[in-house]
Amino acid sequence: MHAHPLVTEYLRLGLAFDRLEPGFVDAYTGDPALRRASESAPAPQPRELATRAADLRRELSAAGLSGERTEFLEVHLRALECSARKFAGERIGFIDEVRAYFDVDIVPGEVEDYREAHRQLEEVLPGDGALLDRVTAHRKADEIPPDRLRECVAAFSGALRELVRERYPLPEHERVDYEVVGDKPWSGFNYYLGDYHSRVAINSDLKQHMAFLPTLIAHEAYPGHHTEHCRKEAGLVAAGHDEQTLFLVNTPQCLMAEGLADLALKSIVGPEWGHWAQEIYADLGLRFDGERAQRFSRASANLLGVRQDAALLLHDRGRDVDEVAEFLQRWGLATPDRARQALRFLSAPLWRAYTSTYVEGYRLLGGWLDRAVDAGDRADRFRRLLDEPLTPGAVRSLA
Repeated sequence: MHAHPLVTEYLRLGLAFDRLEPGFVDAYTGDPALRRASESAPAPQPRELATRAADLRRELSAAGLSGERTEFLEVHLRALECSARKFAGERIGFIDEVRAYFDVDIVPGEVEDYREAHRQLEEVLPGDGALLDRVTAHRKADEIPPDRLRECVAAFSGALRELVRERYPLPEHERVDYEVVGDKPWSGFNYYLGDYHSRVAINSDLKQHMAFLPTLIAHEAYPGHHTEHCRKEAGLVAAGHDEQTLFLVNTPQCLMAEGLADLALKSIVGPEWGHWAQEIYADLGLRFDGERAQRFSRASANLLGVRQDAALLLHDRGRDVDEVAEFLQRWGLATPDRARQALRFLSAPLWRAYTSTYVEGYRLLGGWLDRAVDAGDRADRFRRLLDEPLTPGAVRSLA
């Protein structure tokens, strides 16, 4: 089956961005000849890529594609046009940049929400001393011994894989390989290699915690990024939606994928995920207080917007890095090291807007899932996120 000519041009355009910024193409599982042609072609010019993206957007209405494919391509071409303009050196306001990339409008968070989260955390972690010190001590006690990390990863990956395969069937030969890496601005990363195979990297520079590891594995693998890639490859790509063979940074795809992945653990295990995790850790001979982990997670949820507010301070209001680091420590209850790690991510040219995918993706998709009438409806809604080419605008239009 041959790709639609406009879709082929979209793939060529997207692949060209990897020549401007290696890593811009997060995953590509389509015709390898297109990638080889892109790699051997003359270096692309950002202005030309911006013009090409705008031209393809104008051609969409006459392309004869279905409504959902047209909408998907329209918002992704708009994102690519903005990226090309940025690469060309054009100054674009941070809020406008986020809107063009991810199809959402962002506003600063409410300090009162952060104060309420701190109050709830005081209840979860009672005692003397500053709340940041208590949170830091709690996280320190929750660290996974480095020599047990691979064993814990394997246990949670296996347990989550079984749950996912029961509810959202996957090809028999799908697999995830895990590796521990360092010197990265993120805690974990999924490299989807195609043919239902992922490589998940876990950053050793950040201490891994028992309360966070189940979320990390669910996010990167089951039923998060790996599961979504597999099901879209088996469904949409097999049906001829070749645009789904390409996954690009700083596009609405990212907001949808990160929101889905951040909701993955709760969606597959349920709100009592802490008790489930406690049993797995007990089998490994590790003590873990699942009830307190759940309470800590619920209280921390109101701090979700702190990272986005930090990005706004840095890129929209021109605050210096020391002031932003102090903001992250005060309201996000981050240690100085974690604040600097967060700033590394927020300052990276390719990733500076990306924090909004986690914040706004979680809010948008979480709100839609929470409007489900029952558990069955919620599972069906999550299945749609895994299987369909939904965009932020499409989700906003759903009941």
